[in-house]
Amino acid sequence: MNWRDIPSLSALRAFEAMARLGGFSLAARELNVTHAAIAQHVRGLEAELGQTLVVREGRGMGLTEAGRTLAASLGDGFAEIANGVAATRGFGMDRPLQIATTPSFAENWLMPRIGAFWAEHPEIKLAMVPGYDLVNLKRDGFDMAIRYGRGGWDDVDSEYLVSAGNVVVAIPELAAHVPYGDIKALQSQNWLQETGRAEPRAWQIEQGLEFDPDKINEFTMNTMVLAATRAGYGFSLQGKALVEADLESGRLVSVFEGKSSDLAYYILTKPGALPARLKVFRNWLRQVAQG
Repeated sequence: MNWRDIPSLSALRAFEAMARLGGFSLAARELNVTHAAIAQHVRGLEAELGQTLVVREGRGMGLTEAGRTLAASLGDGFAEIANGVAATRGFGMDRPLQIATTPSFAENWLMPRIGAFWAEHPEIKLAMVPGYDLVNLKRDGFDMAIRYGRGGWDDVDSEYLVSAGNVVVAIPELAAHVPYGDIKALQSQNWLQETGRAEPRAWQIEQGLEFDPDKINEFTMNTMVLAATRAGYGFSLQGKALVEADLESGRLVSVFEGKSSDLAYYILTKPGALPARLKVFRNWLRQVAQG
């Protein structure tokens, strides 16, 4: 297609509206321009095409045969454009929202609550993608990430979701041997932690906790750490949000919480306006986090 062979799109749009609505004034009203502007576009189009397109019929305007042919083609063409624009606006509406999150947060905080979201919004599909790598939302195709840290990441909008509220937990039988808040007594206990997990180490440093390497047992996933903790094999550091159910049921008890921290879980999204579906999910997360 050679665009030089096609008249001004503004002129074509003005003529299509005039032909469809049956007059200059109605076309001007629809396109939010003046009557004179529509008339000028039509005269210019006739001059460029070398054809009379519009004739006066009594008090109204009519189309010549050439005008009717062009009007029909333009109607079909603009309808195709409108359909393409609508399809593009709705592109991806059927695909699940891609949500990146840490495995522990997904399993212990998000998944026990997500049923309520599905019940309220069955039309919105979600795909949870657990992992520890810091994803690039744009490059990796994620709509949202939920990450642990202090916020302020580059190239994303970050919003505080829920405090990590880290606590050291154990089964009641083990906890009974450690006075609450006694760091020295805690440091001599068997310690369970996930290999390479950043959260426990960052919090330990912040709280001044150091553990005997011979007392540390490492696991590849925090789910295994939690299972070992619940089985009574030792103490572990967990985000309070991740062990709420255990603490409420008494299966685990807190033996140390330490000073407050700005370490928390944050919602990360791409800068700019969010798709409507993603706004719904973000707002639901906010409501659930606020209780």
